[in-house]
Amino acid sequence: MRRRSLLALSGALAPAAAPAQPVPEVDLLLVLAVDASGSIDPDEFRLQREGYAEAIAHPAVLAAIAGKPRGAIAVAMVEWGSPGGAATVVDWMRVADAASARALATSVRDAPRSRQGWNAIGDALDHAARLLLAAPFRAGERVIDLSGDGPDLRGIRPAAVARDDAVAAGISINALAVAAAGQVTRFGEPLAETYRREVIGGPGAFVLTAEDRRDIARALRAKLIREIA
Repeated sequence: MRRRSLLALSGALAPAAAPAQPVPEVDLLLVLAVDASGSIDPDEFRLQREGYAEAIAHPAVLAAIAGKPRGAIAVAMVEWGSPGGAATVVDWMRVADAASARALATSVRDAPRSRQGWNAIGDALDHAARLLLAAPFRAGERVIDLSGDGPDLRGIRPAAVARDDAVAAGISINALAVAAAGQVTRFGEPLAETYRREVIGGPGAFVLTAEDRRDIARALRAKLIREIA
């Protein structure tokens, strides 16, 4: 079963045939993989969306983008939770200036919430990896930026297996653990440590922590600047 799943994923991740027209280039392809599981109530979900929108359009993030050789990145947003149910809620958008960042922030705020349950992180990573490798842009760096408030609980494939496949395909994975100080997972360790062990991978991969969803904008802003710059 695992071999068949790996072969199916590797086929999905295989480079497509060369297009007739040149593929637009950006400095970074970034998938924001956001926890939308049942543990997040409507108020928390709104705070989470607002935090992402605020971080994306922040002047410090725009300055980091402007400092790259092409001065542009491309971003998509995925919501995850249910086994096999990860959904792309914002498709690829190019961000190169304040206007395009505001457009992305608006799309993030306005996208309907997908129906999710559980915490199937491995399936989220598989979905994000396929999205990256089918992107309508080309970039030297491809990153999955996963945020969540719990460990991988139930999915088609374990998080660490999906992580290893994505890294083998040239994708880096960073994580944002949304967890109060002192909170531990069922493994008896802080959530950030679980993500460090099971989720992140690739050169320079890292985990940051947000104390709650009100802290997401600050933590995500720091994370985006680090990923871009």
